[in-house]
Amino acid sequence: MTDTETTTQDALTDVPGLRVGHAQRTEDGWLTGTTVVLAPEGGAVTAVDVRGGGPGTRETDALDPRNLVQRIDAVVLTGGSAYGLDAASGVMAWLEERGRGVRAGPDPAQVVPVVPAACVFDLGRGGDWAARPDAALGREAAEAAEAAEAAEAAEAAGNVPGTVAQGNVGAGTGAVAGGLKGGVGTASTVLPSGATVAALAVVNAVGSVLDPATGVLYGELFSGRRPAIPSEAQHTEAQRRLAEAVKASGPPPLNTTIAVVATDAQLSKAQAQKLAGTAHDGLARAVRPVHLLHDGDTVFALATGERPLPASESGQLQELNSLLAAGADILTRAVVKALLAAETVTGPGGVFPSYRDLYGR
Repeated sequence: MTDTETTTQDALTDVPGLRVGHAQRTEDGWLTGTTVVLAPEGGAVTAVDVRGGGPGTRETDALDPRNLVQRIDAVVLTGGSAYGLDAASGVMAWLEERGRGVRAGPDPAQVVPVVPAACVFDLGRGGDWAARPDAALGREAAEAAEAAEAAEAAEAAGNVPGTVAQGNVGAGTGAVAGGLKGGVGTASTVLPSGATVAALAVVNAVGSVLDPATGVLYGELFSGRRPAIPSEAQHTEAQRRLAEAVKASGPPPLNTTIAVVATDAQLSKAQAQKLAGTAHDGLARAVRPVHLLHDGDTVFALATGERPLPASESGQLQELNSLLAAGADILTRAVVKALLAAETVTGPGGVFPSYRDLYGR
């Protein structure tokens, strides 16, 4: 792990200006939701790296460093598979009402918000196949992000960012990882240079998050600290219960883990794309196997640009390498936090036990 320290909230919102909003539905056959990451006014440089074989995305081509758009105002992470990408339409309309987006005419209201999005497969996990996020839920998540921004403004004297809910919230509401209940997790760190690097993950993987020999979360093996190892009897019983839950629920046909990594460093789109790609290494430490044909693993990278890189070429390279390493480390930790925050769900769509329930954490 990098020589870093945890920031105030240990969350994506520790990158100044970023806000997170969740919206979800959990009744009457629903078990899904949407998460919006809202950039500061003026947007953030954004890039993406897609590694899974079955991605569901929107507006990712606009993030190619060769293309026109340099900054975006929001990223949407959503359940509902490809249907759920409709949530981005609600966020797009919400941004347009506020005059935020790519200027497309002389009138300040003439904007086209570019809203990249990625989805996870959670269809039917609440019991109703047709219960999936739509534009209204996307708008609700954007409003929740705005509310978080207002809350921070009210606390400006203390300069304390709002906390970010984790576990069974937003796009992680119906998430499942290798039969375990998945969810949303977030983490952050500060480099020796003072730059902040943070991540938010929606953990919904085909692969396992557990070391089969011990029951330790794979991600904890890379934490730099000695993980608590369950007893053999505890591990055996947990594996039995997990196997029963998987059998009762049926094997998930499709999954996907999606994430946002962010920094307050000043990066180009090409550098941000490298950050997104390297962050996938953190995902590979926490989920095995990863990037399968039934996954759509996608990582977005945001750079708000408040902290310039060193002027010298050698200093700049050193700082970039530190940012890349931290991006991978912090995404691993965000995955672990998602699994530890998740809560067991039992309903018409299946039985999805949490790691804490199985292993007494």
